[in-house]
Amino acid sequence: MAAKTRRQYTTNEKRRAVFLAGEIGGRPASRQLAIPQGTLANWVHSAGQAAPAPEVEQSAAPPPEPEKKPAKRVAKHYTPSQRAQILECAATKGVTAAAREHGVSRYSIYAWQRKVKRAAAGEGDSPTSGPDPKDIEAQRDREILDMWRLHPGLGPSQIANQLRRGGIKVSPNTVRRVMEDAGYRPPQRKSSKHERRYEAVRPNHIWHLDFLQRYINRASTFSLILLDDHSRFVVGHGVDDAERADFVIATFEDAVRRHGKPEAVVHDKGSAFWAWRGIARFTHLLVEMEIAQIPGTKENNGKLEVFNANLQKELFDAHRFYDLAEMKRRLSTHLRWYNQRRTSHALGGLLVPADRYYGRVEEVLARIEAGVLDDSDPLDVKNRVLELFKVISVSGRAEVCLMGQQILQTG
Repeated sequence: MAAKTRRQYTTNEKRRAVFLAGEIGGRPASRQLAIPQGTLANWVHSAGQAAPAPEVEQSAAPPPEPEKKPAKRVAKHYTPSQRAQILECAATKGVTAAAREHGVSRYSIYAWQRKVKRAAAGEGDSPTSGPDPKDIEAQRDREILDMWRLHPGLGPSQIANQLRRGGIKVSPNTVRRVMEDAGYRPPQRKSSKHERRYEAVRPNHIWHLDFLQRYINRASTFSLILLDDHSRFVVGHGVDDAERADFVIATFEDAVRRHGKPEAVVHDKGSAFWAWRGIARFTHLLVEMEIAQIPGTKENNGKLEVFNANLQKELFDAHRFYDLAEMKRRLSTHLRWYNQRRTSHALGGLLVPADRYYGRVEEVLARIEAGVLDDSDPLDVKNRVLELFKVISVSGRAEVCLMGQQILQTG
């Protein structure tokens, strides 16, 4: 005897059967369609006994209209005078009427009323009292002008970034307007398109070296700058009266002792770095240290060219130096401020070179967003416990150190 095969039903057949069962009943529909009555009963039960019309007989219904989402409410800031006006209206017409008339939440009015009662009891500030908006604007303008007078070489965008790092939010357009009212005139610059950009992937990956020449009271000076490509951190500098290889080697070795050696250096083939015939002494030093040398052009050394231009604008053009000693002191102070305090557009506008060089970017950005950045001097030693004098024994020999420097060794 042949095995009985189980019949398979499509979804459309099931819907038509359920619809017919709802029209003429379950048993007649089962006989008409030759479907077991128990199977049809299960379909009707699964459909919740609400038989939809089959697809072939039911006309297509129009698509439902998309639900309109309520407009997103934007938080509004109310001045103390506006709050006082709303509270006065709530006292005469009621909270609901005042909220509808002024477009403010009832919960905000209730919160202001509670604060007023606490202020009357001496437990806090009243929401209806505060500084006048004109006083706030005057204070903001003073902060902008004070920062500009302190650093006259900075532009509006740089001033805004410096204030933002200190917790004062102000737009560059506002800074520009205040500075222009005080006599600022933006420089005329010709912008050029940069096709080839690159950046080192870590600190001490690439260092840039270049000289900046200036005249101090008719005396020619050459300032050597060593700049880290990844962080724009000045790892070393020096001042001499000429471009000499001995001076470059001494400054470079001092920077290596302080910060470690880089993987590569970039320079513009100056006479103190490069020799067109033979091998330069600086090249010999790099070979001994196993440091790659990348001789290039001003385009390859563009980051240091931009730094030198800013150094001239912010330091040499803004101050007058009476002698070389004063110029060296001012230069050291400016570079220290640059590394630790001056924000850089190349680093996003809020970071200083030391943040990226020492790997504290995430921590600093989080503190700035939270408004708790402590921008005190990282080199301040007033709270440090210093060990000024120390006597130690090394391999049976006594060593005497003063201020961290060995001054005597016995044996």
